[in-house]
Amino acid sequence: MKVIFHERFYEVYVSDPAAAAGRMEAIVEALGKDFEFLTPHPASEKDLALVHTPGHIERIKRLRDLYEIALLSAGGAAMAAELAWNGEPAFGLIRPPGHHASPDSCWGFCYFNNIAIAVKKLMKEAGVKKALILDFDLHFGDGTANAFAAIPDVVYFHPEGSDRKQFIERIQKRLEKAEGFDILSVSAGFDRHVQDWGGLLTTEDYRAIGSLIKTYSEKFCQGRRFGVLEGGYNHAVLGQNVRAFLEGMRS
Repeated sequence: MKVIFHERFYEVYVSDPAAAAGRMEAIVEALGKDFEFLTPHPASEKDLALVHTPGHIERIKRLRDLYEIALLSAGGAAMAAELAWNGEPAFGLIRPPGHHASPDSCWGFCYFNNIAIAVKKLMKEAGVKKALILDFDLHFGDGTANAFAAIPDVVYFHPEGSDRKQFIERIQKRLEKAEGFDILSVSAGFDRHVQDWGGLLTTEDYRAIGSLIKTYSEKFCQGRRFGVLEGGYNHAVLGQNVRAFLEGMRS
């Protein structure tokens, strides 16, 4: 399992929870030396334009340092996707997150839609025909849904559930129907944890979700799977949650 990370992701680029000091440090410390880290290159404007309008790109450009880090984040997602397509499961330990970034607007700590850019780049350059995007973040990824609203071969799935068991069962039922997809992509948000905003899932539940992704990607997608970081804001538990998920994805 390759982890895509850049030291600039440590920077506090704006005053929101996704940019808070210590967030990325907590994850990197929890992963330790048990995962191979790779450094991404920035996405190009051509990559951004696969999803976003020229006007949106120009608006984010005005934010200077944030724009540079957002390019690295999108580039990290694209790198994870490319590795996965070539048979190496990968995780983009990136920020800013992206699933609230629509083609011409954004909110919720997001600026460019990292996973949408990564999937569209695969479709354009690698011949991917069908992709399933599982988003288990607490919040619905309206930006991702908007980016693929007119593309029926990319399915966006955001599970809900009133308890832990039901939530995981709904993920499993959707993955059981993943036959015919070329790749399984994951917007991995950890803010449903019992000690985070959502108050629902345990650390072991994230391991179980990762294991389901591994199982069904191997059954239907030749093992092609990757994830990117979205939410998760309690630094005391975030690192262990990410680690559990990645261990499930690679085990």
